[in-house]
Amino acid sequence: MTEPAPDATGPGQVIEVGHPLIADKLTRLRDHRTTTGEFRTLINDIGTLLTPAATSHLPSVQTEVTTPLTTTEGSVLEGGLPVLVSILRAGNGLLDGVLRVMHDADVGFIGMYRDEATLTPHEYVVRLPVLAGRQVLVTDPMLATGHSAVAALDLVAAQGPAGVVFMCLVAAPEGIAELHAHHPDVRIVTAAIDSHLNDVGYIVPGLGDAGDRLYGTG
Repeated sequence: MTEPAPDATGPGQVIEVGHPLIADKLTRLRDHRTTTGEFRTLINDIGTLLTPAATSHLPSVQTEVTTPLTTTEGSVLEGGLPVLVSILRAGNGLLDGVLRVMHDADVGFIGMYRDEATLTPHEYVVRLPVLAGRQVLVTDPMLATGHSAVAALDLVAAQGPAGVVFMCLVAAPEGIAELHAHHPDVRIVTAAIDSHLNDVGYIVPGLGDAGDRLYGTG
């Protein structure tokens, strides 16, 4: 893992967050012996730790604040908190971590599943707040083929948001290329860029099916 380059906060960039705490937790997530409860806690923690990198570009405005001692200058987010959008079901693991530090944010959900034979995404539910003119942070642990991410981002982009960040645990090069082929201005923030996809569309080395491991199914 590497630290993001100085200009990596621009649109269309990929930020691989090289932080020792994230690396430690991701290594434990990858371990096939990790229990459901441990997996759930670790993915929440990584969601929280990735949030600063996923929000470092947000515009702010100067304001005046009165402390118990004096008046001083500070800053607040321009336009308020970003809207959080979780790609169900596994996106909720990262979402819970983000909500620890943005507990007042509006939240939307896009339900997607992929046909395991064709890898084609299928939408089954969409519940979104108003996104027009607002910053949006989309969460999904795995960016594999990129097909589900693109389908979800199509729905987000249709509302005309001011900017979009896609947050994931691990990303395959194929998924990054697919996402940016369709949504070149979306910023990707990830804990790791893995090697490749296998012949059934799973990320290698990856961590298995994040949804199954998060909820004890499969």
